[in-house]
Amino acid sequence: MSKVETTFYLQSTTKQNYSTKLKMRKILIIGSGKSTSYLLKYLLDKSEEENIFITIGDLNVEHAQKLTNGHKNAKVIKLDVFDESSRKTAIQNADIVISMLPARFHIEVAKDCVFCGKHMITASYISPEMQNLNQKAIKKGVILMNEIGVDPGIDHMSAMQVIDKIRDDGGEIILFESFTGGLVAPESDNNLWNYKFTWNPRNVVTAGQGGAAKFLQEGTYKYIPYNRLFRRTEFLDIENFGRFEVYANRDSLKYQTIYGLQNIKTLYRGTMRRVGFSKAWHIFVTLGMTDDSYTIDDSENMSYRDFVNAFLPYSPTDSVELKLRYQLKIDQDDIVWNKLIELDIFNPNKKVHLKKATPAQILQKILMDSWTLSQEDKDMIVMYHKFGYEKAGKQYQIDSNMVTIGQDQTYTAMAKTVGLPVAIATLAILNKAITTPGVQLPINKEVYTPILKELQNFGITFKEKQVPYLGYNPLNH
Repeated sequence: MSKVETTFYLQSTTKQNYSTKLKMRKILIIGSGKSTSYLLKYLLDKSEEENIFITIGDLNVEHAQKLTNGHKNAKVIKLDVFDESSRKTAIQNADIVISMLPARFHIEVAKDCVFCGKHMITASYISPEMQNLNQKAIKKGVILMNEIGVDPGIDHMSAMQVIDKIRDDGGEIILFESFTGGLVAPESDNNLWNYKFTWNPRNVVTAGQGGAAKFLQEGTYKYIPYNRLFRRTEFLDIENFGRFEVYANRDSLKYQTIYGLQNIKTLYRGTMRRVGFSKAWHIFVTLGMTDDSYTIDDSENMSYRDFVNAFLPYSPTDSVELKLRYQLKIDQDDIVWNKLIELDIFNPNKKVHLKKATPAQILQKILMDSWTLSQEDKDMIVMYHKFGYEKAGKQYQIDSNMVTIGQDQTYTAMAKTVGLPVAIATLAILNKAITTPGVQLPINKEVYTPILKELQNFGITFKEKQVPYLGYNPLNH
């Protein structure tokens, strides 16, 4: 290359770099709730090198501004997601959209994204309405990436990475079990339930409702109706963190198709708690306190004691405590009884103060008195996978687990494990590392490989170990 050619090349390259720098890539984040802290921090930390500008749209402008802390590559706008005009304008002005709204509000954002030709990322399950946008999104070349938080999200990616590895090595999956729990960190675990609300309390109170839990064990379809869900638990141990119990998620069977496990014998997904939680929670289910289908008259004037008594038979002589113990056959020295006492549910002076409330709403209020994280508390995300497979006539098993502990009440483990995969996927789509259009799950190598690799830099890692194949446990028949 001559001196003149070299000079021309350098000048044109400089111009290209300069014009690229001038054109900032614009990310719109709609919603700035609890899970947004790590997401935003990651993107702001990368904003210079990635040439991105972040706009946060929320009704609560003050909270969002605290998270941005005056960063020059971010701004906050007041955005009402139900205002179609301002919503569409904000989406049109972005290159890519992250919806951190409650799951039921994603669909209108997704429709606008397809219409405007903008990619979108959410951490929520794919709804039927979202799936219906698939063909339109493909035609427009738009990626609608969903289920890329922690559960769903990291569970998909970490499972598929191992499943693909086993398949690529000539193995056939015969068992897959997967469990996740949002729990309180050991250093903040100071109540008898070994539990505090680390996420949406309403989801905890109503967990498991809406149909029987369905799964496969040794080729047999199994069903657990809601009224028995918390009495059919399994146990597992995680090194350095002790023993946990799991209860079944509602529908494990749908993952047979999603993960391509047509010949699998055991397929079971569940939620993790500390041992003893489910037995005590079963009391609320048995009494009907988790019901969200009807309202209680005069609920605002009820005491906590009145609420409990409303589910018990009338007696002119027996106390509420005595009636409850007799009805549910709880001994006075049973730890379950101590757990109920700890919640102060027999207090005649504490009022519900909720008008026309459902039993589930009242129970949630009572539990929030005891289970709300204090400012010093830390949360913890625990995930555990079991993979059983056959290869060359022999059976093998891999156990894999991940534990992440929060930093404080802003940078929680939940915010970290939900927000970071969303943020990493956003940049991967912007940088055309992920290109497949349509309604997506993070189950393909082009998605999970770079994201899991980047998550390791933030301490989100899985410990894998080869163990003897245990298969179906007859004790849990």
